[in-house]
Amino acid sequence: MMKSILLVGQSNMAGRGFIQDVPGLRHERVKMLRNGRWQMMAEPIHFDREVAGVGPAASFAAAWVQAHPDEELGLIPCAEGGSTIDEWASDELLMRHAITEAKFAQESSELIGVLWHQGESDSLNGGYQTYAAKLTAVFNHLRAALGQPDLPIIAGQLPAFLGKVGFGASATEFNEINREMAQVVAQDPHSYLVNAAELTANPDGIHIDAASQRRFGIRYFQAFEQHQDVPDVLADEAVQLDQLYQRPESQQEKMYRLSRDFAFGQMSYADFIAQLTGKETGK
Repeated sequence: MMKSILLVGQSNMAGRGFIQDVPGLRHERVKMLRNGRWQMMAEPIHFDREVAGVGPAASFAAAWVQAHPDEELGLIPCAEGGSTIDEWASDELLMRHAITEAKFAQESSELIGVLWHQGESDSLNGGYQTYAAKLTAVFNHLRAALGQPDLPIIAGQLPAFLGKVGFGASATEFNEINREMAQVVAQDPHSYLVNAAELTANPDGIHIDAASQRRFGIRYFQAFEQHQDVPDVLADEAVQLDQLYQRPESQQEKMYRLSRDFAFGQMSYADFIAQLTGKETGK
């Protein structure tokens, strides 16, 4: 049975990295849940906003299937840009939606983990003072509602570029949120912490850029695969990403890519057929 991962949190989990800034990642053994069906992964994975882009999930998933060559992985996108920790309480719409989607996915897959990234919206006005208790409640409810008391949850910390410029200027208490998050994870035997060291921002000052999101996803994978925190930059992040980018494209993946380019008006039908078949056609 296919394995699956639930994606929850706010915009840096949904992804706002500019798609054109990094090589694409698609894999015929990585799916995403969309309209009740498992479809081949393509970015943006989330559609919480029209501006959705690159998040950490694609490189996480690509690394996972590389490490598990006989498995398929499904992504369940449920993150919501701008959401506060209060909006992830057990009786709130975002949590109810995530649980519904995850339960639906459990009908055709084995849920093996949760990727969590949230906290920017709580990094002001003393929000950190109650953050640990609320985050603990979120983790406990996810596991209880999904019937998996030992479900691994990987929590990504907030990047150091916050609290300075643009939309991120108000997030002045990100260090306090990171501290509270670390305390929650330290007390939870099935949660692991991923650092955000050296990640860089989009010009808006709040969203992690595409290249950094690729690195972040590798760290999430490392934490998930090794069942341990990732407290610093991984020495081989660039090497791991190069391996993902240089992987030969399958015929199914090529078809998906060319179909997208044709649908977006980026190539003619004749060019589409020529590239798909490897044969020149008359125009």
